[in-house]
Amino acid sequence: MDNDFQRNQLHQHTEVLSLNSGKLSQDYTMRIIWKRGYIRLVLTAGKLPLDLLYISPLCNKGSKVFGMLHTMGLVTPPHRCLIPVADDPNKIVIPKDNSPEKFVQRLLYIPEDIVPNNGSQSPLFGGHQNWQQREESFKVKPTMKVHCGFMHGGGAEMASKDVRYVKKCKFVVATGIFDAYDTPHQPSNISKRSESLFCFLMVVDEVSLDFLKKNFTLREDIEGGQWVGIWRLILLKQKPYDEPRRNGKIPKILTHRLFPQARYSIWIDGKMELVVDPLLLLDRYLWRGKQTFAIAQHKHHRSIYEEADSNKRRKRYARPLIDLHMKIYRYEGLEPWSPKKSVISDVPEGAIIIREHTALNNLFSCLWFNEVNLFTPRDQLSFGYVFYRLGGIFRFFMFPNCEYNSIFILHPHNREHSSKVEWAKTIAEIKKHPELMESRGGLGLWTPYPANLDFVVIPPVARTSKAG
Repeated sequence: MDNDFQRNQLHQHTEVLSLNSGKLSQDYTMRIIWKRGYIRLVLTAGKLPLDLLYISPLCNKGSKVFGMLHTMGLVTPPHRCLIPVADDPNKIVIPKDNSPEKFVQRLLYIPEDIVPNNGSQSPLFGGHQNWQQREESFKVKPTMKVHCGFMHGGGAEMASKDVRYVKKCKFVVATGIFDAYDTPHQPSNISKRSESLFCFLMVVDEVSLDFLKKNFTLREDIEGGQWVGIWRLILLKQKPYDEPRRNGKIPKILTHRLFPQARYSIWIDGKMELVVDPLLLLDRYLWRGKQTFAIAQHKHHRSIYEEADSNKRRKRYARPLIDLHMKIYRYEGLEPWSPKKSVISDVPEGAIIIREHTALNNLFSCLWFNEVNLFTPRDQLSFGYVFYRLGGIFRFFMFPNCEYNSIFILHPHNREHSSKVEWAKTIAEIKKHPELMESRGGLGLWTPYPANLDFVVIPPVARTSKAG
């Protein structure tokens, strides 16, 4: 029995390394093991061969090795609970009609970037949005025209074959890999109905596509589309940003712009392996409660200011720039989360987003992306702010974090991401070394704000959890 169990677990956690007979290179395997710190020392001390046979039980949260490390206090398993999904995806009734549009009937996008300095600069993917345009974008009217990425000449261009393919996609499961930061993970427990109903789309940049070609066997269809397992690869050429984290926000937040024909989408981060049928997810998180947007509650934080403090401790971006970002939000009236607010938290776990592509949801996504484009690339810092600015007309279902942890198996990144700006301690230091600055994103942090922020005090934070 134990041997059968271990073989099953081995299959679950190594299938992503041998998709379609493709295998990762030996040095890539070694890098995974090298990142494991104490676990690597256990393997070395036991003189065990460093191959995939021994990686598997380390990744498996139900293994004896993981249990031993948990007992020693070295790892903490995620809190999981049962998701109240339907028994049979074949019995799910899909709504025939779209949800009614109450506040926004028509949403238009600004297509051309108005480049300052007499056109001496090149167009930006997110555009040179000024402070007045930003302010006007939060005033909801039946017809809206807003910045929403994809400025002409700003990058993130799709090949015509990919544009043709996604036009047929009404139901989408999307993920993305940028800068070869993650490895493809094949979803499991997918019903035949969902296989035929959903497009499984993996958005990649050229670096990631080269990584996949070298380490996996890709399949090409008769129209030239490339596949890795169930995932149809969608290449975004000409990366808009020099910060990979910003590039990854394009398919995550602007799903409706990449796939404009989609009625529904489920976004999952590249580090995740989906283990729940997507049709069951739409039923559980949207249709059953007549919701149109669902996202999980953050495990630790409810206040944006708590999350910002955690990001600084973890060096997820330059600390002085995170502070400036928070000063702007505080000046504009964002209060720390409290039980008096209408939402259970201002901070989501943004790795899974389930939504119907209504006009209001699409507007929210545009405004959310604009904040990520203007300020820090940490999207969890902007979600609650955009909700606040929309004055309560945007509604969403924030589901329990324990359910969130039951939707996927979490895999490690290929490597730790780091950029030089994350280590900057002062704005003066960044100005002294301009090579630390991003050239195409976060420009709102370097554009004079139309008010004096010197006396703005960021709300104090009581640290009730570890930074991670």
